[in-house]
Amino acid sequence: MMRICSDHPARQRRAARPPIARAAGPGEAGGATAELVVATPLLLLLVLLVVQFALWQHGAHVATAAAQEGARAARLEGGSAAAGRAEAADFLATLAPTLVRDPRVTARRDQATARVEVRGTAEAVVPWLRLPIRAAVEAPVERFRAPDEPVLGTRTGGSGP
Repeated sequence: MMRICSDHPARQRRAARPPIARAAGPGEAGGATAELVVATPLLLLLVLLVVQFALWQHGAHVATAAAQEGARAARLEGGSAAAGRAEAADFLATLAPTLVRDPRVTARRDQATARVEVRGTAEAVVPWLRLPIRAAVEAPVERFRAPDEPVLGTRTGGSGP
């Protein structure tokens, strides 16, 4: 009788073979298909949610930029709240006409500050998900004053606190 050593080439070839896949039992038929039917829609939903949140973030940045442009126009000497509102609305219409849905621009200007606020919702990729967008910018109003005129909000006269 002939014995084969563990370092014999024939034994090494047998050990290097991949294991043979066993056949599915009667209760396991179609298991991979069922897993695929469940996993594919979940994976697609995950991808759509990532795209939705990216659009929301981009829309928030665009709304902030529009509010900044509106505040810039409203704070100028001789500017007005209407000029700020128009500048912000024009910025949104030019840069992202469909990114911020139903945009509402409000502007206010008083003696010291100009404020522009942009509200809307993000473009919807996922039908049941409506993400709000809100950006507000407030800036001091430009005002030229005489050298001896006090700055608004500061105390005059006296020394010390």
